Amino acid sequence: MDVTDLRIALFSGNYNYTRDGANQALNRLADYLLRQGAALRVYSPVVEKPDFKPTGDLVGVPNVRMPVKGRGEYRLPLGLDEKARRDLAAFAPNLIHIASPDPTGHAALKWARKQDVPVLASVHTRFETYPRYYGLAFLEPAVEALLRRFYNRCDALVAPSQSQIDELKSQGMHHDITIWSRGVDREVFDPSRRDMKWRRANGLDDDDVAIVFLGRLVMEKGLDVFADAIVELRKRQVPHKVLVIGDGPARSWFEKALPGGTFVGFQTGRNLGRALASGDIFFNPSITETFGNVTLEAMACGLPVVAAGATGAASLVKDGKTGRLVPPSKTDAFSKGCAEALAPYCTDDALRLAHGRAGEIAARAYSWDAINQAVVDTYLRLLGQRSAAR
Repeated sequence: MDVTDLRIALFSGNYNYTRDGANQALNRLADYLLRQGAALRVYSPVVEKPDFKPTGDLVGVPNVRMPVKGRGEYRLPLGLDEKARRDLAAFAPNLIHIASPDPTGHAALKWARKQDVPVLASVHTRFETYPRYYGLAFLEPAVEALLRRFYNRCDALVAPSQSQIDELKSQGMHHDITIWSRGVDREVFDPSRRDMKWRRANGLDDDDVAIVFLGRLVMEKGLDVFADAIVELRKRQVPHKVLVIGDGPARSWFEKALPGGTFVGFQTGRNLGRALASGDIFFNPSITETFGNVTLEAMACGLPVVAAGATGAASLVKDGKTGRLVPPSKTDAFSKGCAEALAPYCTDDALRLAHGRAGEIAARAYSWDAINQAVVDTYLRLLGQRSAAR
């Protein structure tokens, strides 16, 4: 059996209607599968004006706007209606890939178990941490228990970093977990994209040191920690500027928390590469990432990284060599620790440039095709195991 024998049904809560790191990784995987001769069908919410064109055949599933304040741009899949079920049966997949443990993912898992089709689940975010950002931290154990039940009914998991695999195993999510890492587009993300004219046009002088935030402006990305760390730097009179790349429902809150910051909004493609490379230090305080595409992109642009020492960044950033990892906590010690890590990069040009160069060299190892082949290898292994069991 080889890749041309694969018939994969991919289920995602967000395949293309709102651009984020997870669905861009899924679309790259889909492109690789189709180029290798596999058959693929994608099942996900469909909207009238998606952020980008989907890769492969996309079948809509029932959905509603996400019933969570500040997350209205996302959709909640509600399962499989009769039309989607007929399409799935006609496509006759020999492997199911589930990218989100939502009601449609649960329905797909139930269908696969009834049809004796192996299931691979990919883990893209730490859903169990989300409740704390909405004043519902007491729900985290219950969410973790639900995730554990879902993932253990799958045949195997893939996750984007060893640190995330270690976390999933410690939580008892599954015993069979392999790495599906992430790649970086070096045509877009490279130190050569730095543009001094663009910096000046956005209020950054040539000798300013700009601390960059990149991502959707939602609280679970650690916006509060970012803002508190910047306030701490200002108290210490450490010279710096703030450059925020991205947009989202918490933008107004972030702008108020960071007066004087430069907000350039949502950027894509070469414009994104230019904006990121035009910064000087990348600061990623999020603890919800399973990999941290933005961290890898910043490294590829030659920026030293200060990040939470949590899943994702812990497998990318070499502490003291390509940046600094700060142990996360639920107290202000986290933001103060981040400020402590940021300060030397703001004042020591040689240190900042040396760690940025080391990160750029490390980022060269991440090739998308090699990374996606690892998923294909897992597909084929699961099919071989199921065939032998039969």
